[in-house]
Amino acid sequence: MSDVEIERALTRIGHEIVEKHGGTEDLALVGIERGGPTLAARIARVIADRYEASVPVAAVDTAAWRDDRPGPVDADATSAIDDPQPFGFELPRSTVVLVDDVLFTGRTVRAAIDALVDRGRPAAVRLAVLIDRGHRELPIRADHVGKNVPTARDEHVEVHLATEGGGADSVRLLAADETRT
Repeated sequence: MSDVEIERALTRIGHEIVEKHGGTEDLALVGIERGGPTLAARIARVIADRYEASVPVAAVDTAAWRDDRPGPVDADATSAIDDPQPFGFELPRSTVVLVDDVLFTGRTVRAAIDALVDRGRPAAVRLAVLIDRGHRELPIRADHVGKNVPTARDEHVEVHLATEGGGADSVRLLAADETRT
């Protein structure tokens, strides 16, 4: 995907989110670390520009909730659980749209949902992704998809966002033997 195609997809996703929610009240976007927070902020700008409404944007780090990457639990990630508004908005009243760059096995999304629920119970949780590449290991499906990209299991989808060091936005599909840049 080129930068123009990415922008077009994010604009469409922003409109779909507001349409499905029936407006912007009690709507929040939570980007899944690493690429999700940047995409969530861009979708929030689309919503602000089109609907003249400010939608809260937050980020969630799923490392402490992963089941496929054993390691030490990050005390900072779990300490926010006791905060009544860990994301800066009222979680129990909000429809939270989790935003991620690539949906693959579904394990990151499951971890993000666990992180949300540990901090409170949202009114609803939806999922928006820039790329859905298939190969799910869990029964998770995105509500809003920028582009479906069929891949082989050993291929890699590389998402570059301009805020990550300059240049243009891009999405590339890399073969298993290609070096990631």
